[in-house]
Amino acid sequence: MTKDLEGILVVSIEQAVAAPYASEKLADAGARVIKIERPEGDFARGYDKLVMGESAYFVWLNRGKESIRLDLSKPDDKAVLHRMIARADVFIQNLAPGAVARLGFDPLELRKADPRLITCSISGYGEDGPFRDMKAYDLLVQAESGLSEITGNAHGQARVGVSVCDISAGMTAVQAILTALFARERTGEGRHITVSLFHALADWMNVPYLQFSYGGYAPERSGLNHPTIAPYGAYACGDGKAVLFSIQNEREWVSFCEKTLQRADVASDARFNSNPNRVANRPALDSIINDVFGVRPREEVIARLEDAKIAYGRVSTMADLAAHPQNRLIDVETPAGKVTMIAPGANHDGAPLFAPRTPALGEHDATLRQEFSQP
Repeated sequence: MTKDLEGILVVSIEQAVAAPYASEKLADAGARVIKIERPEGDFARGYDKLVMGESAYFVWLNRGKESIRLDLSKPDDKAVLHRMIARADVFIQNLAPGAVARLGFDPLELRKADPRLITCSISGYGEDGPFRDMKAYDLLVQAESGLSEITGNAHGQARVGVSVCDISAGMTAVQAILTALFARERTGEGRHITVSLFHALADWMNVPYLQFSYGGYAPERSGLNHPTIAPYGAYACGDGKAVLFSIQNEREWVSFCEKTLQRADVASDARFNSNPNRVANRPALDSIINDVFGVRPREEVIARLEDAKIAYGRVSTMADLAAHPQNRLIDVETPAGKVTMIAPGANHDGAPLFAPRTPALGEHDATLRQEFSQP
């Protein structure tokens, strides 16, 4: 397996999702990652017990790491961490605002002692601004960032079904750390990186932000329908299964009417002969589509969509995802045994990069304490 970051030492005081996501991606690429856990462990270990007694979150986010428990209120354990950081290339932390500095590990002070060190602090709202000291969890930031205002349907707002703010922050941190490592190869200098859940997700909110700021347009919550394109959404078929399809231009619209609906007259109907007209008359359009789709099984509807060369996707259940023929899977060892999970999204020369094992709590306590017993 390729280990592009072999020789890079990452020390991470981490918990929950955002920082563990970032450090895991570095471990997948071959970096040595030492995970610092409080004596009782990363609280994400207890989020659930659904993976053979292990937490799904923890199994997903912590492969390839070494785990050591440190009580940073104790001088001896602080000394161990200082010796680790003195040898590290990257130091990551996502403790509560100000906590890491109070413990004696202020990233800016650490960089003064070692200018080659790359430090990355992940927080809820950043290191300045009026919200800098606020605690933040994923769903809180979904609300604060405006994401919940555009997510849901006419009946109300909804949570995005995965920890999208944490994940976006972790992805942003990985990008920034890799950029800093590349820059250090040229300059010899590290840097201090700050990432927040709010700012990472707010960047993803730029389209509705720009639409509102410059056009006065506030997207409506539209469930599984696109707010400004029609037809573009999910429709139930006769077997109770749903398909989501998208019309992107007038050529596709004509083909859809002729081959999927088998009603060429609908294409030239004045209510539907342009996208703005279709959006304005969406209820009438949906009624026509539902009349066709609602009496046919999903696979028959899909065959018609394919014949018309219309982009579509099945609205999958978790059972559908688990059996999906397009899945790429990896096997990861955990303290409870081998777990098969969905592979990372990128392939490198045809194969994913991933670390093969998730550590037990404190699994490397003795060996790491011995290794870092001396400066």
